[in-house]
Amino acid sequence: MKCPSCNFEYTYEDGEYLVCSACQFRWNPNEYVDPSQKRYYDAYGTELFDGDDVIVIKDLRFKGSSDVIKQGTKVTNIKLVDSDHDIDCRVPGFGNISLKTEFVKKA
Repeated sequence: MKCPSCNFEYTYEDGEYLVCSACQFRWNPNEYVDPSQKRYYDAYGTELFDGDDVIVIKDLRFKGSSDVIKQGTKVTNIKLVDSDHDIDCRVPGFGNISLKTEFVKKA
């Protein structure tokens, strides 16, 4: 495993920790969370992951259309993406769309 601090490839084990040979950074590979990896949270602060099910918490209107996704609509098997709308999903009756995490809660 490469060092998360300096990306050096030569590390060694010291008990339950890994230590970088170059910068001496020490970490537990079972507990380490990569700070460069974006984390996603729903409207209530619960962390979201790919494959989760979410529920829409308010009516969402489509720009230029009269279609509305009603509050309480359950969306299954979401995919998180790094863009303006963080969730790619399939909403029953609407097809594939993108949603913002601020308008959903984890089911």
